[in-house]
Amino acid sequence: MSARAQDRFIWLEAVDRPRNVARRYAIATSADLFGATIVQFAWGRIGARGQSRTVSFVDQAEADRFVRQLLRRRAGAKARIGVAYREVAMPAS
Repeated sequence: MSARAQDRFIWLEAVDRPRNVARRYAIATSADLFGATIVQFAWGRIGARGQSRTVSFVDQAEADRFVRQLLRRRAGAKARIGVAYREVAMPAS
């Protein structure tokens, strides 16, 4: 069995006010009671409800690979939407 997953939280934003672009993307990882790694990710317009999805992985390496894949996709945002995502501090609840 792999090492226990560490809780992580990544908050990304892509903002370009003149073009009316205000997007957010959040990724959270944690371990459930059975040792599986849970990856939750949410996206949408800043200030709106948006969408979210949760995926469970038995293997920690698989979960890490999935998170890297999500971040790689966000890294290509400049070409797709004209604005790059940048990591920001976690917003206050």
